[in-house]
Amino acid sequence: MKTYIIVGGVAGGASAAARLRRRDEKARIIIFERGEYISFANCGLPYHIGGTIKNRKQLLVTTPEALKSRFNIDVRTQTEVIKILPDRKTVETKNPDTEETVSVSYDTLLLAPGAYPVIPPVEGSDLHGVFSLRNMNDMDRIIAFINKHNPKTAVVAGGGFIGLELAENLVELEMAVNIVQRGNQVMKHLDYEIASVIHDHMLAKGVGLFLGDAMAAIKKQKDGLEVVLKSNRSILCHMVLTGLGVRPETDLARDAGLKLGSHGGIAVNQYMQTSNPYIYAVGDAVEVKNIITGKDVLLPLAGPANRQGRLAADNICGDKKGFFGVQGTEIIKIFDLSVARTGLAEKDFKDSNIPVGSAVIHPLNHADYYPGASPMTMKLVFSRDRGDLLGAQIVGTSGVDKRIDVLATAIHGKMTVKDLTELELAYAPPYSSAKDPVNMLGFVSENILAGQVKSVYWNDVQELSKNHAVIDVRTPAEFASGAINTAQNFPLDELRSRLDSLPDKPLLVYCAAGLRGYVACRILKQNGFDRVVNLSGGYKTYRLATQKWMQ
Repeated sequence: MKTYIIVGGVAGGASAAARLRRRDEKARIIIFERGEYISFANCGLPYHIGGTIKNRKQLLVTTPEALKSRFNIDVRTQTEVIKILPDRKTVETKNPDTEETVSVSYDTLLLAPGAYPVIPPVEGSDLHGVFSLRNMNDMDRIIAFINKHNPKTAVVAGGGFIGLELAENLVELEMAVNIVQRGNQVMKHLDYEIASVIHDHMLAKGVGLFLGDAMAAIKKQKDGLEVVLKSNRSILCHMVLTGLGVRPETDLARDAGLKLGSHGGIAVNQYMQTSNPYIYAVGDAVEVKNIITGKDVLLPLAGPANRQGRLAADNICGDKKGFFGVQGTEIIKIFDLSVARTGLAEKDFKDSNIPVGSAVIHPLNHADYYPGASPMTMKLVFSRDRGDLLGAQIVGTSGVDKRIDVLATAIHGKMTVKDLTELELAYAPPYSSAKDPVNMLGFVSENILAGQVKSVYWNDVQELSKNHAVIDVRTPAEFASGAINTAQNFPLDELRSRLDSLPDKPLLVYCAAGLRGYVACRILKQNGFDRVVNLSGGYKTYRLATQKWMQ
């Protein structure tokens, strides 16, 4: 009888254990989990804090008792593996209450230790009222503090997934919230113009943004806490929550002599096997290949961890199944918005030799004549040589999840811009348009590749306006409501009759979202105006991306 030991539960460890049992009914399977809970929905923690998920038990994906009764798995919670002895194929465990240590032998060991939250190394990070959120116990402490002290103000350090979800849920509890983010935008994996849509929405919801700044210290004050920023500004609050991301937990692997990767995670091959053939690793602690760049990355997401756990179990049982890799498909709810991305952002190619292009559009989520249509902002990143799909980002209130999944599948399938134009996607007025927004991304990108129009971007405008005439082809009413400073208004429907009035210089054309600007550029080019460019994403993208978000 073989013995399989798994260190850590949650997504990767628990899925591996269940798969191992389905593959090997006779094996002895033991999970060691140092915490109290073997598998919980850590993505749901902020929503229980905010009260959206009412019942705490709903966060428990499974229990030791359930794993024992259904899968005959020996789950030992509150038991920490403190050492791996690869030469002996043994692990040493410790009970934190009794300090008792026990050695257990294995045939194969699987590591799923996860990651731990980054705690800012600043004075006062250990004060009462300062929290991080990674597990059920962290959540319980935060809820207990809120229930006891009824805080009215909070500072969230970090503008990633956890930080933004915490901010939303604290606002739901009627707190005034400020976010402090070291970079100049929230959600650093997005391109800036897409993140700007989030900035605008969060400010509208009353959340303060301190971008391009960071905590320098946290000080105790009579009525709460004072967060001192590196800019020497201060924010008074009643509680501080840090959401600065996570780091792979690799102490056990390193001490056992296992190879670590360039980013500090556990190095594994395509079979999720470490440098020791009898030890596998999955989840947030491992480095895996990005399918677009071929480079190793850390990607702490539940979906890949689950797939890795299942695949590692198959390989342990004698199969040879390689892990395809990751592309970073993510989605988050931020108040009324859904924000999603897959693949890489345009900025990720800044220092690369890969020539990339991009297209930004602002389509409606379904037919405009059907009630309730709402706008989305969509960006596609593609290679300029062959039109390979490299990444996509979407922000909107509805329809975002459907489109990002289509685009994630397209990237996984190594499709091109042209393939997007040919996709046959489901259409009815309540759900889409005859030309789905995914098709539209393909059309716009195909036009850019074919040279039908030269596109420029919001951050090109300041420089181009020095030698280009800026032409706004929106209606006079739209123009009056706000425009680029140097723009002249030539409404699209009047353009053909006013060609002789256009300035004799290169033209930078724009509209609200990009489509009318494209049509105007085609009219101009076919009437002898060769020096014409269109502003991708139009005035909507330019306005948001050039706003000042600093408090």
